[in-house]
Amino acid sequence: MNDTPIYIADYNYPLPDERIAKYPLAERDHSKLLVYRDGQVAEDRFFNVGDHIAPDSLLIYNNTRVIQARLQFHKPTGARIEVFCLEPIEPHDYQLSLSASSCCTWKCMVGNARKWHDEAIELKAGEWTLRAYKQETLGNTYAVRFEWNDPSVTFAEILDAAGELPIPPYLNRKTEESDKTTYQTVYSRIKGSVAAPTAGLHFTRRVLDDLRARGIETDEVTLHVGAGTFLPVKTADANEHTMHTEIIAVPKTTIEHLIRKLGKIVAVGTTSMRTLESLYFIGCQLRNIDKSEYRNIGEIHVDQFEPYEKEYTLSTREALQAIVGYLASTHQQTLHAETQIMIKPGYTFRLVNQLITNFHQPQSTLLLLVSAFVGGDWRTIYDYALAHDFRFLSYGDSSILNRKL
Repeated sequence: MNDTPIYIADYNYPLPDERIAKYPLAERDHSKLLVYRDGQVAEDRFFNVGDHIAPDSLLIYNNTRVIQARLQFHKPTGARIEVFCLEPIEPHDYQLSLSASSCCTWKCMVGNARKWHDEAIELKAGEWTLRAYKQETLGNTYAVRFEWNDPSVTFAEILDAAGELPIPPYLNRKTEESDKTTYQTVYSRIKGSVAAPTAGLHFTRRVLDDLRARGIETDEVTLHVGAGTFLPVKTADANEHTMHTEIIAVPKTTIEHLIRKLGKIVAVGTTSMRTLESLYFIGCQLRNIDKSEYRNIGEIHVDQFEPYEKEYTLSTREALQAIVGYLASTHQQTLHAETQIMIKPGYTFRLVNQLITNFHQPQSTLLLLVSAFVGGDWRTIYDYALAHDFRFLSYGDSSILNRKL
């Protein structure tokens, strides 16, 4: 592993509160677009993003959909207990858990947890009653079992009726009705995230149609964004930061599409980037396993420092072909895995050539990812954005970055 310290203080910049976009623009695709290539910065509007992508490229976006994961319970005493659903425990699969009837268990953050003991707490969800039971402690979170009184209703329907969309904490405001639309991408369809893949918020059907008219193809992956995406780096050396783990799903057809388009891949957002780059290491893992053992493979996981642990000789094409072979041998149509990958300065990119992304918080792992992608030249980009009235963070403006070769 590369032990060269990465001092997080070197990835700081002034971000006044007034530069954080509290609301999106009325028209998504009218946001400003910063264009970075070979150390040079230019400016455009997002509806022209196709001008900055080569024809015959493949644009990959994250199709995850944000769930209304924040639940407000009140005890008979009047105490308010906030339960924030993070990820499913039983059933462990997102879609199975969201489609569960009668009961399921999730890993949750709990506000005012000291006032919640062994008793059930209740919440009216329209005509239904949702009960929650706090179970074992999981570090700073809890396993919470949910039960409801109508077996014909799914947990997803309960959340839609009773939950609140969890907009980012740095917006410093309550969720509004408009956020239910504006904090979802136009192509979101697989429920599971507790935060939006915000680079995709700029896309409209008009932009997608324009890209296809230019011969730019699109495809999708799924990474359910967890609350860990907002965790600041609290260690002086970023190498000592523990990355959060997120669930990814990539169809076999998408991997085959990637193989055909190597060298021309555009990632929409850091979540798509983390998913795509994780595929290389998953392929390397599978290449080292005898096919007779495929059925015995448990959970596929990419550790945060796996990219830095050794010299990799497998080509990207070979790694992706190993995944396709594994899926074909096990009669699966979709790769399901976990990734904890940490993309930081010194990382060698295997798949992504261009990145569409918003402007990220100071001293964050997302800023480290951007720095790695542009060869350390992140200050050129952020100084320009600050000097030219770009709007920052989730509802802010966008950029398209070309990888520093």
